[in-house]
Amino acid sequence: MPTPILGFYSSVASLSAPALKILLNQRLKAGKEDERRLAERMGIPSKKRPSGRVFWLHAASVGEAQSALILINALLAANSDIHIVVTSGTLTSANLMESRLPDRAFHQFYPLDHPKWCESFLNHWQPDAVLWMESELWPNMLGAVKARRIPAVLVNARLSQRSFTRWSMAKGTVRDLLSAFTLILAQTPDDKTRFETLGHSHVVMSDNIKYSASPLPYNESALSALQAMTGSRPCWVYASTHDGEEALTCDTHKKLKETFPDALSIIVPRHPERRDAIADTVRAHGLSFALRSQSESIDEATDIYIADTLGELGLFYKLCPAAVIGRSFSNDGGGGHNPIEAAQFGCAVLSGPNIQYQTDLFTSMENENAVTILQDKSDLAPALLSLYENPEQLIAMQDNAKRFANDKAHVIDTVLHFLQSPFGLTA
Repeated sequence: MPTPILGFYSSVASLSAPALKILLNQRLKAGKEDERRLAERMGIPSKKRPSGRVFWLHAASVGEAQSALILINALLAANSDIHIVVTSGTLTSANLMESRLPDRAFHQFYPLDHPKWCESFLNHWQPDAVLWMESELWPNMLGAVKARRIPAVLVNARLSQRSFTRWSMAKGTVRDLLSAFTLILAQTPDDKTRFETLGHSHVVMSDNIKYSASPLPYNESALSALQAMTGSRPCWVYASTHDGEEALTCDTHKKLKETFPDALSIIVPRHPERRDAIADTVRAHGLSFALRSQSESIDEATDIYIADTLGELGLFYKLCPAAVIGRSFSNDGGGGHNPIEAAQFGCAVLSGPNIQYQTDLFTSMENENAVTILQDKSDLAPALLSLYENPEQLIAMQDNAKRFANDKAHVIDTVLHFLQSPFGLTA
């Protein structure tokens, strides 16, 4: 029997269809839903169920979807007899999945948590196994999965101290929710302890699947062309910049030039459509620049190279010995992007203090001297100067980052190993 809280939630949810439809229409008007596929949000699938075994993997949004893609590719490569239906709840994650899902995997929008919509979804897909990414828990769907005795695993599970404190206030209810999962694969020892304290008896620490992501792609001929233009100039890349970080790049560049007059700073903006604003910022600092989107060359007079194109970050990680992780110093206070991508290319990795979206990852890297976390914008120029004035220090940081990335690359193998028993899989 569900706890009183879950029983009350289910009763209220069963009456919520009119309100949920209003919510979906409001989201549609706000551009947050796909009109052609709105029925999927009400548990009405738009695709036929493939024959044979079907696994269902749920990844709430873009962050979880990126980790999910690693798992999806590994599962399909090792098991030729399965198909995977992938659900998420945002347009951005849906677009990502549609463009990157391999054969035998396809996307559907996750239905809102109405009991009948959940049943409709499960009746159609009849999943042989369920994988949920990280920590999003929907009571009615999990209750339906549990009632059908479908093997389910919470993968890449994480639980912050703040969430743990909140969940502990309803420990019995949370224990009931988590009991839908046959197994929980936690990212860190702390996550493992928190899930166990909440009452789950089968929790394993498997590490973060993000570590097993393939290195970003890059074009060899484009790399050769850039190497010919940059020669032996000391260069660094500020990767996936947000507002405020382009100005920091310019300030840092001016300080670097005092010691290295031929220094080259490269900006790869997170959103290339900001190119005009970025160009204005560079002009305001009295620096010269070249725009990659305009095929402008790097010459001796170029201070800043603005790589305002999509899908080329790997190229600049390969080109530059040092990389600063974007959004770690931004005006919005954000939270740093994925530092593993830079480490995989053997960059010396630097970051600002805003790492809240990747705290565990940055902390693990910092413990292995694979990243340097700076506390103030004024620390960036001295840190880069120190690297270029001390080649041995630069090489040591590069080696530490590369070693960390290599050591963590096999996390996906560990995850597949733990999935063998509950799902009858091949690792």
